[in-house]
Amino acid sequence: MTFDDTEDTPLLQTSKHEEVYKRFKPSQKRWILAIVSATGLLPLFVSGTFIPSIPQIAKDLDSTPSVISLAVSLSILAASIGSLGGASYSTFCEFLPSLIPWNDSSSGTADGRRPIYLVGTPLLLVGSLGVAASRNVPELMFWRFIQAFGASPGLAVGSGVIGDIYKLEERGQALGIFFSAILLGPAIAPFTGGFAAHYFSWRILQTWLGAAGFLIFLVVFYFFPETYHPGERGVDKADPSTLPKWRPVLINPLKALWLLRSPNLLAVTLAGFATLLTDYVLLVPLAYTIGAKYGITNEMLIGACFLPCGLGNMIGAPLAGRLSDRVVVYYRKKRGGEWYPEDRLRATILGGVLLIPLSIFGSGLLTGYVSGRVGLALNMVCLFMNGVGVDFVLSPSAAYFVDLMHSRSAEAMAANNGFRNVIMAVAIAGIFPMVETYGVVVTDAAAALFALAGFGLIGLTIQYGDRLRAVVDVGFSTAENN
Repeated sequence: MTFDDTEDTPLLQTSKHEEVYKRFKPSQKRWILAIVSATGLLPLFVSGTFIPSIPQIAKDLDSTPSVISLAVSLSILAASIGSLGGASYSTFCEFLPSLIPWNDSSSGTADGRRPIYLVGTPLLLVGSLGVAASRNVPELMFWRFIQAFGASPGLAVGSGVIGDIYKLEERGQALGIFFSAILLGPAIAPFTGGFAAHYFSWRILQTWLGAAGFLIFLVVFYFFPETYHPGERGVDKADPSTLPKWRPVLINPLKALWLLRSPNLLAVTLAGFATLLTDYVLLVPLAYTIGAKYGITNEMLIGACFLPCGLGNMIGAPLAGRLSDRVVVYYRKKRGGEWYPEDRLRATILGGVLLIPLSIFGSGLLTGYVSGRVGLALNMVCLFMNGVGVDFVLSPSAAYFVDLMHSRSAEAMAANNGFRNVIMAVAIAGIFPMVETYGVVVTDAAAALFALAGFGLIGLTIQYGDRLRAVVDVGFSTAENN
């Protein structure tokens, strides 16, 4: 029996696919992970530092806090659009070869992931300086949009980068570290924003954000390699004669949202929304719930109350990621080598069933009925538990998205985050009215029940994952190409 040298047997295909993940040494992977974690931190940090500055900005621009707070909703919209656009172009990307110095000159195309950072971080710099120099509300809104748009691709594209360099059994831990870093933003950003607003000014803070964007641009430009798998980009597969040479390829950034027609992806996205909402229910009105209950009025101390949640994020994300990897390996071995993607979601049970509902309901009861230092200390414990629990759901869920849509992982994550952000913006608007109308105990109890219902969607996905994937196939990955 003879074999054609050009024939691709399953063994050869598997071996070739394994080699893709050996392109970078472990030390290089850690460096890449550090860079994408820093860029992933930017969107939430840019958003979080703005909130404590609202009263100072309103006074400086002769406006009202309610008007200035519209910039928060505007930035969420900008972040959603930017994330979707960045993810789409990171998969299929072509720029003007004569103007972009990091192009592949032989093809006139830019690599997939790297250019998104090299375009986004300068926009963050320009937008931050524009916000700092704003003289009126319209200028503030315009530059705030540019700033958030430039920072936005970090989360979705960063997840795609991790999917590029880490294989299936390592991906959960890497994504856990990634989420541990980026979720540090919501924890330390309010404290940083409050400190800067109190001791310096909101304009100086915005200048610092611009400087951070410029620094990350330099790091990416000189030290960040392209990670997208060779030959897998849309532009690599397209007919060169059909690609315009005088302008960028125009891609509809909303196209990625069409991936959510998959019941699996939509269910996990909605579960993530219900999970993350508990964070916002606890933290957004914190000054008027925990702060008012325990007599905390200093902006910096209010910001410090966010830290236990951030510490929980930092501890929970890598633990959840490592646990999800072990679950995948265990069940794959138990199934005789068969890969069932939904096995990874089993790692969410601890957070979804216990930590999240108990922590937010406990915080509501403590705030409503327990006074003094004991009540405050136990509330901080609840915030820590909530931080851990949220990551025990979000981190394995993100790894599941990357596993299931490996070749389009950035787009899948952008669809997840973009859709979740839009409905989150609407939900956040109802938090204050509900607290004022029904009180903190009822509000937190409702959030706990909603989170449990959200986890129910994950439970159904674990149980019926293969059947749900068969309903709508949006190009799911297989064991051979993952």
